[in-house]
Amino acid sequence: MKIALDVHTHTIVSGHAYSTMQEMAKAASEKGLQVLGMAEHGPTIKGACDDAYFNNLSVIPEEIYGVKILPGAEINILDTSGKLDLPEKTIRKLKIRIAGIHHSCYHPGTREENTDAVIKVMRNPMIDIISHPADGTAQLDFERLVQTAKETRALLEINNSSLSPSRGKEHAWDCHREMIRLCKKYELMVIMGSDAHISFDVARYDHVFRLIQEEEFPESLIINDKPDLFWKRLER
Repeated sequence: MKIALDVHTHTIVSGHAYSTMQEMAKAASEKGLQVLGMAEHGPTIKGACDDAYFNNLSVIPEEIYGVKILPGAEINILDTSGKLDLPEKTIRKLKIRIAGIHHSCYHPGTREENTDAVIKVMRNPMIDIISHPADGTAQLDFERLVQTAKETRALLEINNSSLSPSRGKEHAWDCHREMIRLCKKYELMVIMGSDAHISFDVARYDHVFRLIQEEEFPESLIINDKPDLFWKRLER
């Protein structure tokens, strides 16, 4: 695959990442990417930026080092009602809108309740991607998620960082296998996310590549080398 985009990355403003926007864009350029998304953590994550940062994104150039830049947020799903930690007026200003569950700021419920929360977010037309749904943080019904993604055209992410042994997410591999087998069954397009927190990890998909090879997941269902299709998805 000739990777064209990585839209789930973080810079120093997320509070626990280690590269600047320019350093991330430089790495993306050197790796031949066309599109780089910088989805900074929402304010419920300790040390992350508040609304003031997201309300000033218009100062960022549309292109840096020849790479199209999509500044945005990885918005936190806070509870089983599907509540998000950024207001709608702020979300509307973002160029890339990712939402996901993080253990530090999510109040979990049952498998059904957690699934209902994520589905509610997927039905929000402002949300483009559900981040690391298969990292094992919350119990989820992947069949329902995949079917809803097929209906809403929201993208489910295969998250490289979650699959790294260094993260210690003991259920991530099994959950990812279950999810992508269902994606294959229902012919659902997915997106790979590096979840890079340092410039060296931009477009790093080594664990994802191992997974999709082992599961014989078709490249035709991966959007990272299909920028034209990706732009159409953002218009959903």
